[in-house]
Amino acid sequence: MMYGWIIGLLLIVILFLAVRRSGVFKRNPNSTIDNNKTAAPLETLKNRYAKGEIDKEEFEKRKAELEKTK
Repeated sequence: MMYGWIIGLLLIVILFLAVRRSGVFKRNPNSTIDNNKTAAPLETLKNRYAKGEIDKEEFEKRKAELEKTK
């Protein structure tokens, strides 16, 4: 019974490897985060325009550039 902790440790390692290999913690490539790649930059651009940091011409130019890379 002195080596019971080794068996417990071995079981924990096997469980960890099984969970890791199963892909439970991998990202889903079809998630909405990946589908909205330009949402955050466009929101930032809108906020800068609303604050008056950029004019309408600059806003339209950068918006077109963001939509082109979409």
